[in-house]
Amino acid sequence: MADLFSDDNDSDNDTVGPPSALNPVRPGSLGHAGSGDRPPLAVRMRPRALDELVGQEHLLGPGSPLRRLAEGADGLAGPASVILWGPPGAGKTTLAHVVSNTGGRRFVELSAVTAGVKDVRRVMEEARELRDKSETRTVLFLDEIHRFTKSQQDGLLPGVENRWVILVAATTENPSFSVISPLLSRSLLLTLRQLDDEDIARLLQRAVADERGLNGTVTLTDGATQDLVRLSAGDARRALTSLEAAAGSALSKDQTEITSEDVEQAVDKAMVRYDREGDQHYDITSALIKSIRGSDVDAALHYLARMVEAGEDPKFIARRLMIAASEEIAMADPTALQVAVAAAQAVQMIGMPEGRIILAQATVHLAMAPKSNASYMALNAAMQDVRAGLGGPVPADLRDAHYTGAKKLGHGRGYKYAHDHPHGVVSQQYLPDDLAGREYYVPTDRGAERGMAERLSRLRAVLRGGLKRR
Repeated sequence: MADLFSDDNDSDNDTVGPPSALNPVRPGSLGHAGSGDRPPLAVRMRPRALDELVGQEHLLGPGSPLRRLAEGADGLAGPASVILWGPPGAGKTTLAHVVSNTGGRRFVELSAVTAGVKDVRRVMEEARELRDKSETRTVLFLDEIHRFTKSQQDGLLPGVENRWVILVAATTENPSFSVISPLLSRSLLLTLRQLDDEDIARLLQRAVADERGLNGTVTLTDGATQDLVRLSAGDARRALTSLEAAAGSALSKDQTEITSEDVEQAVDKAMVRYDREGDQHYDITSALIKSIRGSDVDAALHYLARMVEAGEDPKFIARRLMIAASEEIAMADPTALQVAVAAAQAVQMIGMPEGRIILAQATVHLAMAPKSNASYMALNAAMQDVRAGLGGPVPADLRDAHYTGAKKLGHGRGYKYAHDHPHGVVSQQYLPDDLAGREYYVPTDRGAERGMAERLSRLRAVLRGGLKRR
């Protein structure tokens, strides 16, 4: 939902001072990062003001704290510090730069990977002196704050508390678990959303046409655009980096049109033929499920890999695995659904690319598990009877007897409380009269269901006990 972008380990930014205005691309020049005189395309295309951003409306609406901060509203009019939580390439570094561009602020960037307590203290002292001497505010962008130890985060507190700095901290991990409470309570937590396909496609087209980008020296075919979108996996920096490489590949062949072949050659990666709304989407999904059903773990992993490589929504994959756990396995391995649900929750929490590891574990478990569709078929049989009009009134002894007058109607009369009887089972008719004795569930002899047939036979014998409805 946004045209915000940056890699969370952006090493191309200056560590001190706001980004300078960049010269437009000369005709015929792509300005590759390797040329020595041009920053990478992703850096050149970074928005310089909020008006250049597209999306993240939940953070950038009129009067929102982040917009007030970016527009220079310090002090009581806006938040002093913010923590940006979101996936890579969602725009955390970009927002920090936009904030720094306002009101003559000084911009300092530190990475938690390389910075220590001494670095933090030095920035805080310089910020305090600069504020006292010239009333210039310092924006401290701290990347990957979750990598800071507790003592390092404690070092930020004086500057944040006294507003020597406007802290803009970025993290890809849940701040509730990775940022100390005193710092969280003094900052505004903002969650950035991953860019969707439409956002990435719009970003690519802008980069092709904009004078700061490729300046119209090349065009993109629809296929190349789709490939770049899939390769990006919602990461704008990755999309722009791939675009720049593909453009260089096309121009090296004296072509001005970027094709799928150029993208494949540039990123050294075969394009996965996969349309999320077309036949490939449904065919590969079907193949994944049928491979799981057939217990071919290798084939299941192959089709999972094709979906992951094509940029399929991991939540969609997780949903299909949860369905398969009940439809194909069910009571033959009751833990299958637990694994599938846990995988879906884990993918939701950690995202991609690490989420692929979780999906692989769930896929292996489901493919290797004993199979049974007995519960699924039992429900289908029961629904068929219902659709055929079978199923008379609920037996009177099972009806709700709690409301006034229910007992006079005979509701609950003769009901036998199962817990009052040995083994918690008692002879009693639960089905309506016209379905008494109907058996829907037929367990298989596979996996955990193997021992269920005998138990089910004993249960049915006790339940029925030769009892006939009076």
